[in-house]
Amino acid sequence: MNSLDEGQAALLKSILQQRLDALAGVVQPQAAGEHDLPVNEVETSPADKATVRLLNDLVLGAAGHAAAQMQLLRRTLEKFDDGSYGLCEECGNEIGFSRLQARPEARLCITCQTRAEKR
Repeated sequence: MNSLDEGQAALLKSILQQRLDALAGVVQPQAAGEHDLPVNEVETSPADKATVRLLNDLVLGAAGHAAAQMQLLRRTLEKFDDGSYGLCEECGNEIGFSRLQARPEARLCITCQTRAEKR
């Protein structure tokens, strides 16, 4: 792990775990056989059907985004165990504490992130 002291590492790990717990409360895994859409379509006008489809798409999209965020948070928490938390995945340099405070799930140091955004 990088030069984070124990208190800083504990704070960041706690923030990540709280975010994961909050998302876990929102994302409910579907039980087998439950493939129902969040909003049921009833026989109505074509405009109403379009609205229902849009609502279902939005709900399913949000659930997909939350699931992806949960996966990212789990991978980040695993980095504490293998000692790679706080190290840039591209160059291997340390990610600064101020960046990690702002984005505890940051994978790249500010230099590599800036370079990636320019590409």
